[in-house]
Amino acid sequence: MESLGVYLKSRRDRVTPAEIGLRTYGTSRRVPGLRREELAQLAGVSAGYYTRLEQGLAETASQQVLDALARVLRLDDVETGHLHNLARRSSLPELSDPGPEEPHPRVLALLENLAESVPAVVLGRRGDVLAWNRAGHALTAEHVDFASPADPGHRPSVPRMFFLDPLTRNLFGNWAELARIHVAYLRLTAGRYPTDARLAGLIGELTMRSDEFATLWATGDVADCTVGTMLLRHPTVGAVDVDYQVWLQPDSPGHRLEIYTPKDPGSADALEILTHFDR
Repeated sequence: MESLGVYLKSRRDRVTPAEIGLRTYGTSRRVPGLRREELAQLAGVSAGYYTRLEQGLAETASQQVLDALARVLRLDDVETGHLHNLARRSSLPELSDPGPEEPHPRVLALLENLAESVPAVVLGRRGDVLAWNRAGHALTAEHVDFASPADPGHRPSVPRMFFLDPLTRNLFGNWAELARIHVAYLRLTAGRYPTDARLAGLIGELTMRSDEFATLWATGDVADCTVGTMLLRHPTVGAVDVDYQVWLQPDSPGHRLEIYTPKDPGSADALEILTHFDR
C-alpha cells in the first residue's frame, strides 16, 4: 500500500517551479519538479522536518502542515483528503482480512424496485460486484454468470476484469480513459482503508499481472469516481453510449450503486433491445 512519503514525492515531482512562481535563473536541476527545500520553504516548515516526513521518519504531521503542503503542491480536495488519510496510517494496525462484504438490505430493495430497463450494479469497496439487476449484468458483463455475485468467493471483480479480461477490455471504446479513473479511484480507496489485506492483495496482483495497471499506478494520481461516460461496443447490440452516476450508500460506507442511462436515442433503443433480449 502507498505511504505518505511516496505520495508526497510523486506530487512534488509533478509541480514545476514556474507553476508556483519560483525563479530558477537558468540553473540546471536534477529533479523534475520542486526540490525538497523549496517545498518546505513555501509550506513554512523546516527542510529537515519535511525530509523526515518524506522518508517516513517523522511520526506525525499536523493538519495545518498537511494543508500547507497541499496548497503548495496544488492538490484538489480529493487529493488533499487522500494526503490526510495517508498521514493517519502510522497509528493504524497492520493489514487484516475484513472478510467478505455484503450489500445492505436497503440497497438491495432499491435495486429490486428499479425498472429492468435501468441498468444498475452494486459495487463493494474493492470493486467486487455485490449485486446487479438483469439489465446491469447484460450491459456490463453478459459473459459472466448472472448468479455469481451471490457467492462471495466467486464475485466478479471489476478491476480484475477491466485489466485482465480481454472480453471486458474490448467492451469499452474509451478503455484508456476509464482505466485511469479506475486506478485513481483505487488509490483513493486504499488511502481510506489502509489495513484492508484483500485490497492490498488486489493492488499487488494487478501490478504484477498488468503492465498497464502498473504504469498507471506509478503516476500517483488519485481521484473520486462519481459521474462519467462509457462508450460501449456491446457484442449483442453494438454501440451503446451511456452516462454512469454513482450513489453512495450511507449504511455501507465504501459501497456504491452505479446507474447507467443512455446518452442518445440510438443508445436508448439498444438498451431496450438488450433488456428484452436478456429476459
